[in-house]
This record gives sequence, C-alpha cells and structure tokens, in this order.
Amino acid sequence: MDNKTMYKLSYGLFVLTANEDGKDNGCIINTAIQVTSNPNRISIAVNKANATHDMILRTNKFTVSVISEDADFELFKRFGFQSGRDVDKFAGFTDCKRGYNGLNYVTKGCNGFISAWVEQAIDLGTHTLFIAAVTDMEVLSNVPSATYAYYQSNIKPKPQPAAENKTGKTAWRCTVCGYVYEGEELPADFVCPLCKHPASDFEKIAN
Repeated sequence: MDNKTMYKLSYGLFVLTANEDGKDNGCIINTAIQVTSNPNRISIAVNKANATHDMILRTNKFTVSVISEDADFELFKRFGFQSGRDVDKFAGFTDCKRGYNGLNYVTKGCNGFISAWVEQAIDLGTHTLFIAAVTDMEVLSNVPSATYAYYQSNIKPKPQPAAENKTGKTAWRCTVCGYVYEGEELPADFVCPLCKHPASDFEKIAN
C-alpha cells in the first residue's frame, strides 16, 4: 500500500479563527467542507495541539477564511508557523475585520469567509471533527482558492537543495508541504507546524 496516494486528494487551505475571553487566535487548516446544504452545515478537522482547537471546543464558534491564490507566504508564517499560546497572532495585523459572531476573518489573501456554530464534536484521537451550522458567509474576491499544490509551487519558498546549503546545519524537510526544520536530530514527537504531519513524514536533506 502506497501511503502517498493520500497526497492525491485535493486540499484547500484556510485560516481558522476563534475568540475566547477577548483573545483572538487562528491557525492554518486544510480540511473544511460543506456536509449538508439544507440546513447549511460545514465540517472542519482541527489538530488538538492547536490552541485554536481548545478555544473552539469551549466557545462552540469559529470562522474559516478561504485562502486564495493571491495570498503571500507571510500569511502562512503568521498563522501556521507559531503558536497562539506563545504569541498574539493578530498583533499588528490589520488585514482582517470582525464578523457578526465577534470573530476576525482575514480580508487579504482570502476570497471568502464562513462563520459557524458547532453542533457536534467528534473525537478522532489526534484531531477533533467539528460539525457546525453556518451562521454567516461572504465572498471577498473572485481570485481562485489556493490548493496545497498551488501553495507549494507558487507561494512557499523552495527549500534550499542540500548540495547548496551553506549553513552547514542538518535539516529535515516535510515531504507533505516542504516545511524545513533545522537541527541535528528531529524530535520523534515533532509535528509539522504547517500541515500537522508527524516526524515520520520528514526526510533528511543536509548534513
């Protein structure tokens, strides 16, 4: 069985936002789909390691901003490469507006947003699947939605080839999204901050 077949599935990219006790937070996810049209419901799968996950679990509401092809890498760095437990991801960030549900949605590099109220949470082990009723949504632009393939080819900087790496540091590259971790050893429990894949999906690219 070839596990890489899973990579052939098409994925969108989204900024998932939440708010609890006046604190805004957000993270990058790749699973948000409509599950019923009448009533209108969507589902999202969120890694339990994300601070945003716990906020949604407690408040039962979230907004997903659909990332478009005109997004830049800074959007991914802000929401995907740092933890909301350590930093305020919205500090100094002006490319957002507050929706009717009190949560921020991203206005630049996104072509729409969907706000929802959680009706059901299903424990999937490492993730939680949230089934939610849509409470608000709006188209922000007609720029096509970004896929993982588009992100890797056109947004994310290409990892430096091992032969051209001048830092002399050992590096490990995520085979799913291309994120590069520098260090002599990759921790066994390491999780890619962008795509949330485990250490087993990383390959050594430099010595």
